[in-house]
Amino acid sequence: MTAPHHFGPARHEAGADGEDHDLLVALLDGMDAALCAFDAEGTVTHWNREAERILGWTAEEAVGRPGLAGWAVREADAPEVTARLLGAMQAQGRQVDEFALLTKEGGRVLVRVQSSAVPGADGSPAGVYCAFSEVHTQIDLERSVALSEALFGDASWGVLLVDADLRPALANAHAARALRTSRSALLGRPLGDLLEQGLEDVESALQHVLASGAPPAPTELWVSVKGAGEGGEGAGAGERRCWRSGFLRLSTPLVEEPVPLGVAWLFLDVTKARLAEQESARLRFRGSQLHRAGRAVAECEDPMEAAALYMDFALAGFADHALIDLLPEPASVPQRPIRLLRAAATPTGVSGPGASVPGGGLPVPYLDGHPAVQAVERCGSVRAVSDRTRDWGPVRKWPAGTQHALATALRSRGRTVGVVTFLRGPSRRPFDRADATYAEDIATRVAASIDLAAAVGG
Repeated sequence: MTAPHHFGPARHEAGADGEDHDLLVALLDGMDAALCAFDAEGTVTHWNREAERILGWTAEEAVGRPGLAGWAVREADAPEVTARLLGAMQAQGRQVDEFALLTKEGGRVLVRVQSSAVPGADGSPAGVYCAFSEVHTQIDLERSVALSEALFGDASWGVLLVDADLRPALANAHAARALRTSRSALLGRPLGDLLEQGLEDVESALQHVLASGAPPAPTELWVSVKGAGEGGEGAGAGERRCWRSGFLRLSTPLVEEPVPLGVAWLFLDVTKARLAEQESARLRFRGSQLHRAGRAVAECEDPMEAAALYMDFALAGFADHALIDLLPEPASVPQRPIRLLRAAATPTGVSGPGASVPGGGLPVPYLDGHPAVQAVERCGSVRAVSDRTRDWGPVRKWPAGTQHALATALRSRGRTVGVVTFLRGPSRRPFDRADATYAEDIATRVAASIDLAAAVGG
């Protein structure tokens, strides 16, 4: 700020000098920091409204006083305070001090003062300008800045600032790694350039926070990140991740009505924990289904009915349809060509309880390389995924809309008796190795019931 040519008590002057003085007073009074000024002899020349708010002394009471002794500073402290303030005229740049000042009511306030010399027209020191604020206010500001710096350092969770247009404006190193890019490269880019799946959920959450404020509790979002190369937190491109997320709406405090500046998005990758919980819940449910199936089968007189009942219990939460195809004769090593007879199936149109095919069933015209035929040949399990063609399921003699299949050989007493095939529609994920293990567990029970039916019938 350029110093006025006259350093004396504030007074109203006519003409251009008066207008300049009024402008200076308006500028000083509009500042958030407390400001005061002294001439070369230590007389107070300027005193703004923030200084009045902190100490209680008005500009009329302060301007023109010879220093701060006896009114704004205790007499015992006055020599040291005056020396340090006026010493700023001889110092280079700004100097920072902490003083205990007196309020008009007689209380004491610890303030942090930044003082600097004001040069006159000839370049020699003409006085001192001082800016001061309460120490606890300054410390709060410094804490806020330090917190921001710490969060945007290498914190153990991701921090991403998103502007009102839902574009990243600032990110820490953890967030950049999770999004598989650099801190500078992601700034200003649409979120659609960064996220492959889960984009709608993320944008919906951000828009909600901008409109209504932060949700009361953290939420978990499943996303997959675009890109190739080194993945964040060990994630491959396109791999789904679960981010436990918290959101904060950022609003400017400098206007009467809050204006949203954006959203602070804090997230932590909890994928491993959530997948472990899901797997644990799945195993508990499947174990419960096997237990219930065993109790229900114990009451069945017909072994083939028991086989269909096992299949029905296995379908819950596992697949949409299931088929049981049997070999004409059990064999330890089935010989080609493989012929299979349909023994039981769930309804073709919709999922439901399986039922035995009357009359023992008819041969199913499976082509060579069919998953069910492969499972019999290998005496194991075979998984298949649709190539997205419309007739993929019907060509393989499966219900229309089938997208995923798992065929498992039925083995009992060292012989293959047939194959059970589980089918999933487009709304379900593909079968994985854990699903194959469960299907094999079911298959051993189904095979034992079918073997018993053959023995009883024989």
